[in-house]
Amino acid sequence: MAEHTSSSITIEAAPADVMAVIADFARYPDWTGEVKESEVLAVDEAGRAEQVRLVMDAGAIKDDQTLKYTWAGENEVSWTLVKSQMLRSLDGSYVLKPSGAGTEVTYSLTVDVKIPMLGMIKRKAEKVIIDRALAGLKKRVESGGPA
Repeated sequence: MAEHTSSSITIEAAPADVMAVIADFARYPDWTGEVKESEVLAVDEAGRAEQVRLVMDAGAIKDDQTLKYTWAGENEVSWTLVKSQMLRSLDGSYVLKPSGAGTEVTYSLTVDVKIPMLGMIKRKAEKVIIDRALAGLKKRVESGGPA
């Protein structure tokens, strides 16, 4: 059964700068840690990635997956699993909110694996993935890395 995990971080940058890094899938292997390869398979009418193939290595979970992205305005993107070797389902989102001199970023993730896994272990893996992604995003955006 899939369970929901989320976490937030504040990044000292405008929401548009944060979203530019999130939307730059080609650079994911540079800052996410778990993503080893990334390929945009389709774009929407606005030129934003609509379907992306990711080769992941998150320790216990190594996977080649395709995700469908949905962009809601300028400050929210969500994704859902199209196909995967290891996962039954995966739903996630980044929601950006202006906060003082920066942006509060909330990353939510719901994962259901095909192999049996204790709920406690799965939630810990989700939390590690989220925390690493948020820390990597913060470092990438605040260092002025190319968007």
